[in-house]
Amino acid sequence: MELVCGCYEQVLFGFSVCRDPGPNDKSEKWTPVADFTHHGHAASLSAVAVNNRFVVTGSKDETIHIYDMKKKVEHGALLHHNGTINCLKFFGNGHLISGGEDGLICVWDAKRWDCLKSIKAHKGHVTSLSVHPSGKLALSVGTDKTLRTWNLIEGRSAFIKNIKQNAHIVEWSPSGEKYIVVIVNKIDIYQLETASITGTITTGKRISSVTFISDSILAVAGDEEIVRLFDCDSLKCLCEFKAHENRVKDICSFDVPEHHVIVTASSDGFIKMWRYKSNKKTPPSLLCEVNTKARLTCLGVWLDKVTDFKADVEDQPPTAAVLSPEEQEFTTNSLKSDESAGKQKQSKKFGCTKESKKPTKAENVPSAKKRKLGGIIEKKKRKKAQITE
Repeated sequence: MELVCGCYEQVLFGFSVCRDPGPNDKSEKWTPVADFTHHGHAASLSAVAVNNRFVVTGSKDETIHIYDMKKKVEHGALLHHNGTINCLKFFGNGHLISGGEDGLICVWDAKRWDCLKSIKAHKGHVTSLSVHPSGKLALSVGTDKTLRTWNLIEGRSAFIKNIKQNAHIVEWSPSGEKYIVVIVNKIDIYQLETASITGTITTGKRISSVTFISDSILAVAGDEEIVRLFDCDSLKCLCEFKAHENRVKDICSFDVPEHHVIVTASSDGFIKMWRYKSNKKTPPSLLCEVNTKARLTCLGVWLDKVTDFKADVEDQPPTAAVLSPEEQEFTTNSLKSDESAGKQKQSKKFGCTKESKKPTKAENVPSAKKRKLGGIIEKKKRKKAQITE
């Protein structure tokens, strides 16, 4: 397990979390240990995303950097956006979606790191995006006061909803049955089936980050030291606790046996991990903390779920077998579609060729079996001719 966080000082921090088991859950000790720091960007970091293999970071320097967490090396950079990278999301282990100030949403192949599709998604900035757990839909919000739904299988816009103000956060619930849209200090909860608001949660100050602890419990952090947990059904505040000495910039969560873990990062430089049991209304208890001595901006947790991932498998070129049927169809449609000049330039940079003519039926291309059989017959004819002579 690794905590990764970016800061205004252009540095990416990595802290390995060691868990020392005890006789019971209460005595288990969590200890963060400094693992790496990397100064790869030329401006402050604005977004971070993780999957089973990679950590990617976005920055105000208009680049996306890739880090291989298995080998602990920088894997390269993606140069397609013009403006700050505001949001990064993986879906599955095969694709990455990025959104930026240029209004573009880009879909990347997370194996070859090619730009599969570049979409002019919003007239203003793309401020946030979220991918449905199924990988078939995505939501995005921007400074053009719209909430947009994207069909990821066909690679096109599916629905546009006008909202009264600019939203800066959108997030799916773990089940995908609901989603939330955050506008300043207000959280609107939508049901997927009706696409209508079923409830609203309001806080005192601007909301900076949210994360679903479960399908019905939402953790909310804002421009204050307090983190609150809300019930999405009753809209009531279950509990609140003082997490930091300064405003909380980012928050995320994951599950371990018997309880949830909430991770918070603040402008005070601290990253803290909290234990929370959803069947109790008591505030979370502190597991561990670490002081980075930097002004933190974004946070992620890399969970090394595949510990026995063989190197020979890692180095093999990607095949269709590693993609779901939906991902395969989406990738194919994306590559067929017409791209902008910027995308063509980027594809050339990453070694992609222009769309070539597809071969027709194998009328002029004999199969390997036929070629082999033809070679054997020809060899026998030459041998027979030599004997006759």
